[in-house]
Amino acid sequence: MQAPRRDVDVAVIGAGQAGLSAAFHLRRKGFVEPDGLVVLDRNPRPGGAWQHRWPTLRMADVHGIHRLPGRPAPDLDHAAPARDAVPAYFAAYERQTGIHVHRPVTVRAVRESGDGRLDVDTTAGGWRTRALVNATGTWDLPFVPHYPGIERFGGQSVHTADYRGPAAFTGKRVLVVGGGASAVQLLAELSTVADTTWVTRRPPRWRTGEPFTSELGRAAVARVDERVRAGLPPGSVVSVIGCGCASKNWPRPPGACIAGGRCSSASNRPACAGRTAPSPRWTRSCGAPVSARPIGIWPR
Repeated sequence: MQAPRRDVDVAVIGAGQAGLSAAFHLRRKGFVEPDGLVVLDRNPRPGGAWQHRWPTLRMADVHGIHRLPGRPAPDLDHAAPARDAVPAYFAAYERQTGIHVHRPVTVRAVRESGDGRLDVDTTAGGWRTRALVNATGTWDLPFVPHYPGIERFGGQSVHTADYRGPAAFTGKRVLVVGGGASAVQLLAELSTVADTTWVTRRPPRWRTGEPFTSELGRAAVARVDERVRAGLPPGSVVSVIGCGCASKNWPRPPGACIAGGRCSSASNRPACAGRTAPSPRWTRSCGAPVSARPIGIWPR
């Protein structure tokens, strides 16, 4: 016999940074567990997608994380693995705020119930809700673009979601595709052990010198809002905020191609905090075939 559906005002799917933030503000407005709010998360523990990051990614190598609402910014050890440090912060936040997260719970389907509400079917039973917040993110459904001829590619193709560190690529030729933060983080590691080439659709846009403050964040959101209201696609994150420099020295010799499709000297590469930006080979993507059975890595 199927258990009856539980009625709730708002269901939040996902308990990463977006889901926890939504739950915090909903509770402030009077939507509290169990009748006003339910938070569902498919992960076995707190941390959102951060718990799935590769083990060699350190806090010093990420853009940083914004504080969750109602609590001060975390003081995280820059040497700590991101997959450990951020989930610990999220777990502490859940305890401190009292937000109850049902996990591990997988949402199977969301359907209209016929009375203006939504039926949420899960592995832990069903809920009927007046509103739903989708905070699932994209980590569990990585996008791998299709390129003509990819079926004839004889090398190994890896998405960032499946990357587990540079050791497996030692001594190999690696093509990193994408111009975002993940690409920079991967290049910082892979260029120490492999012959790396970086391919982007447009020259990387570096953010150097200035910290990413709340004011810059609000300005970035405003630019995204302006594009969407004009009927344009929002664009990638780095196209709005720029890409931060890597936190470690890049071991390759100078001569990286990093701007305008032309090689430049080391003196022309952006610098931050006394470090140089990446120096693996860079080329703008132009559809040219890649030979010698390299390994392709698709950042998010």
